[in-house]
Amino acid sequence: MQFEDSHGSVRITVDIDEQTLAEVMALTGEKRKSPALARAIMEFTHRRKAREFGRLIRESAFDYPSGVSGETDPANPVPFLLKE
Repeated sequence: MQFEDSHGSVRITVDIDEQTLAEVMALTGEKRKSPALARAIMEFTHRRKAREFGRLIRESAFDYPSGVSGETDPANPVPFLLKE
C-alpha cells in the first residue's frame, strides 16, 4: 500500500537503527523507508488521539447538558437537543 500524503510534506533527517527501521517497514508493509516511517508516525498519532478521545468519553466530556428534551426517536435512542 502506497502512503499518500494529503497535507504536504516536510523532509527531515532521522537517526534510527537498521533493525528498528526493518521492523517498522515489516509492520507497515511499506517497501520504502520514508513511507514506512510516515505511516508509523500517522498510526501512532491516530492511536494517541483515539486514546485521548476514549479518556474524554470515560470522563463524560460529551454528555448532554441537563436541559435536554425528553423526546426520542425509536431508531435513535439518543434524545434530541432542545432547539434554541
